[in-house]
Amino acid sequence: MPEPSIKTLLSLPRTRLLKIQSEEWLRQAKHCFQTANNAFHPLQPTPSYPIIDTLGGAGLASNLAADGQYFAIFDDGHHKQLPRLTSGPFQYKTYAYENFKKSAPYAEGTGHAMESAVIAPSMLYLLYPLNGNLERYSREQFVKDLVNECEKDIRGCFEAGAKRLSVDFTEGRLPSKKDSRNPWTGADLLEMFVDLNNKVLDRFSAEEQTSGSIGALVVIVTLFTLLASEKDKTSVYKEIGESIRRDANGVKQVVFIAVTNPLNPKIETADEVAADILEASKYIAKDQLGVTDDCGLSPFSIYVKPKHASPEVARYIAMQKIKARVDGARMASEKLGV
Repeated sequence: MPEPSIKTLLSLPRTRLLKIQSEEWLRQAKHCFQTANNAFHPLQPTPSYPIIDTLGGAGLASNLAADGQYFAIFDDGHHKQLPRLTSGPFQYKTYAYENFKKSAPYAEGTGHAMESAVIAPSMLYLLYPLNGNLERYSREQFVKDLVNECEKDIRGCFEAGAKRLSVDFTEGRLPSKKDSRNPWTGADLLEMFVDLNNKVLDRFSAEEQTSGSIGALVVIVTLFTLLASEKDKTSVYKEIGESIRRDANGVKQVVFIAVTNPLNPKIETADEVAADILEASKYIAKDQLGVTDDCGLSPFSIYVKPKHASPEVARYIAMQKIKARVDGARMASEKLGV
């Protein structure tokens, strides 16, 4: 049976849309279970972004306008535009832990733990106008409110039962692009982004970032992932191995190398993934090496991947790439004895 088109979905009553949404979540969750991960990122029944509730019918928060900066203009042609903050105070409209609570029942009885992800404060920083200050709401006060909200979101996820959590820092690699179409990428914000994210991390003790007082394993931030499209991976592996720390204020650093490339619709093989991991393990300690998929595997329904034909095709390709990543990681683990 063919999937309903985006146009059809948008014309449905909200109750019918939410029913289809839940059914689709279950279908995708089964794919996740089949990858044999001990934990998986829940495919949320509603969007995880804290600034909008589009599928819930609520729209933007009252102090956000739709004409903000572009978050990113990607090389494959799709782009993402952010809203613009018009006044204070800044507050999340939807928290990730609210969506996690809706997702959690689907994993009961499956033997799989649940993990979650939150958006880095550095991305939400881009809601504030690039230059100047908002009237009666300074940039400094915005940053304080932003850090408080992000901490609340993370703690809420663990209180809701998340066994692992990551902070999505996709924008970490974008400042180096210096894209004239996207002014913030030329504003030298990378150091500020890292400092801002660290303000949130500093709210959590080393114990909370590794085991957690509530029993949750915290993978607190994947700051930089090695892109799967990197041409000279070995040189980067060497540099990482020389720079990574075993004790960063009580936390052992772990690097996650991307082994699937979402910009290319070609599906990697498990053998190719395993080969990348084995090469990286020559320079990075095995207990500090992880693997991931590069950002962009799952576009929102309004984004068409030019090289992938359509969002529906892109989603199918994404699931196949995830499977290759998991199978390849298993193969490499067996060879490395871990």
